[in-house]
Amino acid sequence: MYIDPFKVEEWMNAWEVGAKYNIAETCVDSINMNQLFDLTGEDKDTFLKKLCEKRLSYGDIEGLPEFREGVCSLYKTMGIENIVPTHGASGANHHVFYSLISKGDRVVSIMPTYQQLYSIPKSYGADMQILKLKKENNYLPDLEELKKLVTPGTKMICINNPNNPTGALMPESLLKEIIEIAKSVGAWILCDEVYRHLSQTDEWCPSVADLYDKGISVGSMSKVFSLAGIRLGWIATRDKAAVKSFLSHRDYNLISCGVFDEMLAAVALKHKDKTLNRSCSIVRENLVILDEWVNSEPHVSYVKPQAGTTALVYYDLDIPSYEFCEEMYKATGAFVTPGDCFEEPHSMRIGYAYGKEDLINGLNAISEFIKIKTK
Repeated sequence: MYIDPFKVEEWMNAWEVGAKYNIAETCVDSINMNQLFDLTGEDKDTFLKKLCEKRLSYGDIEGLPEFREGVCSLYKTMGIENIVPTHGASGANHHVFYSLISKGDRVVSIMPTYQQLYSIPKSYGADMQILKLKKENNYLPDLEELKKLVTPGTKMICINNPNNPTGALMPESLLKEIIEIAKSVGAWILCDEVYRHLSQTDEWCPSVADLYDKGISVGSMSKVFSLAGIRLGWIATRDKAAVKSFLSHRDYNLISCGVFDEMLAAVALKHKDKTLNRSCSIVRENLVILDEWVNSEPHVSYVKPQAGTTALVYYDLDIPSYEFCEEMYKATGAFVTPGDCFEEPHSMRIGYAYGKEDLINGLNAISEFIKIKTK
């Protein structure tokens, strides 16, 4: 089976190690175990004793109950029977397509977004249709265009909220309109929600899984909870038939997730108020820094992100984005992601939540490089 190269992952793999200023990273500043226990107030010695005594079996095949209960607390209508643990959100997205999509099925996906949402169904032989998000529409889906693409028999609509790479955030009213379009043909909606809750306000971030009985939410411990190293994600849905398919297919490619990973995740989720507060504080403080830089740098522009950890920043130099980013990396050590990884020429994705000092120094390095190229 052929699948298109995963552009953003190939870029990250090639250049991330050795970067001087990493402002391509998409996770909120990652933490270690000591920091997790300091943040949550859990007794580390008690946890480690329990961890060291843990029998190294497959563990709870359908997931540690404490972990699944913690995931449920991120939604309004989910019970543990609605949660399917996976190896990261990337494993969750892949598993949804693997379980539900067959050759010839119509799948509609937005773009730009995380490439999995269109390249995986395409590789399965799906009738893949793309809804292009536009800068002039603040990267929100055009509902009239969506209606044209969602024909009778459409199996799935794929969205990403908050959006990667733009940071656009669909409000509940827009999600409900997309749901009505999906309902008209009986389609699932897969919503990659790995940046959910990382908003610039304290308002509740609605999930498609709570709003629609065929809504499928994907999340993980990586971006929001700063625990990418445990490689743990989940699928959440109230669709019993979909859950049955996920569990059946899981027997072939997953079986279970790691017992250590689920124990650590359960700690972070038990104290989600503290972990989310830390993450939201970082993204809100750092977005101010990014916004001030964009407004002061005459050669760049963007639509200010509403949520998440990333921004799509355009530049006015006549240089392809791969060339721009590679030259800048070699000249200054500033590491960003080419916009062409998302089919957005003359732009770069900047991750602004990795660390305040890296962000400030990285943005200054971009300005330095632009000055060199515009002399």
